[in-house]
Amino acid sequence: MRPNIVLFMTDDHAVPAIGAYGSEINRTPAVDRLAAEGMRFDNTFCTNAICSPARATLLTGTYSHVNGMTSLEGPDHTFDATQPSFPEMLREAGYRTAIVGKWHLGHGGRSDPRGFDHWEILPGHGVYNDPTFVTADGERTYPGYVTDVITDLALNWLDGQERDRPFALLVQHKAPHRHFEPAERHRNLYAGEDIPAPATLHDDLSERASAAAEARLRMADLVPEDLKEAVPEGLSEAEEREWRYQRYIKDYLRVVAALDENVGRVLHYLAVSGLAGNTVVAYTSDHGFFLGEHGWFDKRFMYDPSMRIPLVMRWPGVVAPGSVNDDLVANVDFAPTLLDLAGVEPPERMQGRSLVPLLRGETPDDWRSGVYYRYYMHLDHDHNVQACYGIRTRTHKLIHYPGHGSGASGASAERREPEWELFDLVRDPDELHNRYGDPEYAAVAEELTEQLARLQRSYGDTPAGALPARE
Repeated sequence: MRPNIVLFMTDDHAVPAIGAYGSEINRTPAVDRLAAEGMRFDNTFCTNAICSPARATLLTGTYSHVNGMTSLEGPDHTFDATQPSFPEMLREAGYRTAIVGKWHLGHGGRSDPRGFDHWEILPGHGVYNDPTFVTADGERTYPGYVTDVITDLALNWLDGQERDRPFALLVQHKAPHRHFEPAERHRNLYAGEDIPAPATLHDDLSERASAAAEARLRMADLVPEDLKEAVPEGLSEAEEREWRYQRYIKDYLRVVAALDENVGRVLHYLAVSGLAGNTVVAYTSDHGFFLGEHGWFDKRFMYDPSMRIPLVMRWPGVVAPGSVNDDLVANVDFAPTLLDLAGVEPPERMQGRSLVPLLRGETPDDWRSGVYYRYYMHLDHDHNVQACYGIRTRTHKLIHYPGHGSGASGASAERREPEWELFDLVRDPDELHNRYGDPEYAAVAEELTEQLARLQRSYGDTPAGALPARE
């Protein structure tokens, strides 16, 4: 019997804020339960750490340069939803399909959701309170907190389905996207507590490429809308950073609390309705998020807090409860996996691989040895992060900053000198010491450079080593 599918995709839910991954700052009972009853993937990464591109990759199983969503802005933000996607293929295979929540791929014409029997989506990022949703029949506004409302809509759709066909439901939450607005019931959560700060909160970025120093991701770059109160007078620079971190992380975790509660509501519905036994449930995020690591918030960089994403999957009767997988997984794998679960052959266009063998505890001999990553929004006006691309293996990471945005929309025309970073993830898991140019790592750098070039060729991407011609 083909399983039902429920996929939770959150926005900016970083791995260190999930109990099942050993979080030191909070617990997430519902997601932790999924991990305990299924499989936790420990080496899952996004391929472009920004909202719209990650969502396009989820749907199409392709890299940004293939699906057209390299950026948040300009022509690339007009997502072509007519291109092949897993929801449409599932529907053609007899599944009922629905998406509720965040879409963030444009609206109108060819950008509206396709392949769904039902869709109800937030315009853009949406709002936390009394959200408006866009539907095929127009807009609807619902009173309440957005995480609760998205879950209500998802459960209402599930409750109205006959049981004669399998279903695939995408529950795509806004939370915990900045600027964080907790539900009223969590407004005082963590009051009077100090949340542990990451060891790298006071990182001076001295052993990194210049891209790190010029980025506007520091605690000092948080705005009044984030902090919600004035910074106390008389603090040293380090004390102010720590104060800002506490304001930032507590609101983030308060938003996560409502998110986890609502995952629990869906799991409860599946259990009491008798659907749990034949439903695959997956939980992931569009990308990671800096929770104070290197003194930062946001994402975009290829460093692990930004690139790494959670993935837990429960498949009763197939996945061994409490199992853990450490193979290198990328979000391009999600679409072919969901198709494989339904017995649908993924098209050749998809660039990922099905995770079903891994879920069964079997790693193919030819499984990937490196994940390819590329971020295009060079010196974006909000955060000033340079474009970059690179490869991440189990033990090392090679990052190239080409100094330009390859003409992508949303990228600045400013140029920088090209730079490289190389990190030894075994000796230096926090990515503090750039080893590029170190004679001890010359052979590693050469090997990774060749492997990176092979990956780019295999995915049909164009290396960005040379500057485009000036107009």
